[in-house]
Amino acid sequence: MAGPPLLLRLGICDERILGVALGINAHAVGTARALEISALCSACAALAMGLCGALTAILLPLIIGIH
Repeated sequence: MAGPPLLLRLGICDERILGVALGINAHAVGTARALEISALCSACAALAMGLCGALTAILLPLIIGIH
């Protein structure tokens, strides 16, 4: 909820960066909020959310030593 106003206050106005930040930090709620901003913002948010999930599924077993 406070993400977009906070990022805009910090001078981040690129919709792609805003979408990535919302997708990584706020997951589905952030992606839904990004859809209210623009289609580009929501696409970047969905991509970031999916990549974080995939990287977690791939890297976490390697980090904790499950083979």
